[in-house]
Amino acid sequence: MSVTAEQLGFEALLNETDAVNRSRKIERETAHLPGTMSEALPFYRVLLKQHHAVMLAANIDEAMRLRKEAHNLVLRLNGGNKGILAEPDSPGNVLDRESAASADATPLWGQSGSFVIEAADMKARIELEGIFGIAASSFYWPGFSAHAVEFDRPFLSATGYRSFLGIHAEPVPGITPEEFTRRVVEAYVTRELKGALVPIAEKYRNRDRR
Repeated sequence: MSVTAEQLGFEALLNETDAVNRSRKIERETAHLPGTMSEALPFYRVLLKQHHAVMLAANIDEAMRLRKEAHNLVLRLNGGNKGILAEPDSPGNVLDRESAASADATPLWGQSGSFVIEAADMKARIELEGIFGIAASSFYWPGFSAHAVEFDRPFLSATGYRSFLGIHAEPVPGITPEEFTRRVVEAYVTRELKGALVPIAEKYRNRDRR
């Protein structure tokens, strides 16, 4: 079946109309939010504190609402375009980077952060995802990765690295990111490793270490 030029033109018109409608919808949904990065940064930092508080209260609905609000904020800053994390200077990455926890400090819930925990007779550097992390829009608990600190001692894997994404666990009032990551790591060692840590392979011991 052939397609006429008129039909192609009609399809283009429909696509253009859809794009305009989507743009107007985004504008309506985000009109109450800051439209510049200088305004967005303080707004976002307040939102992080609110998100931390509702996570400590184990309020799932409010936590997810605030994450949606953060997503709408960066969508507005990005002119309604989806690539909010596409480049280092995309608005989602800028907000996350400029609002991250200080080095080795335990972050707020929703902040990105890097800190060291002791769990299951080992040390691990935790890289915790923030509100714009891979798991944050679909799961209550954020994802994180664990990196070896002592390469001459057993760890969670032979590579000195283990990621934890899509964590299924009931909300726990009052739990901090530090305690949460410790519990997840300890549960992994108990259940998946049967209580036995793994020696780090020689080829991974001499790589650049944090």
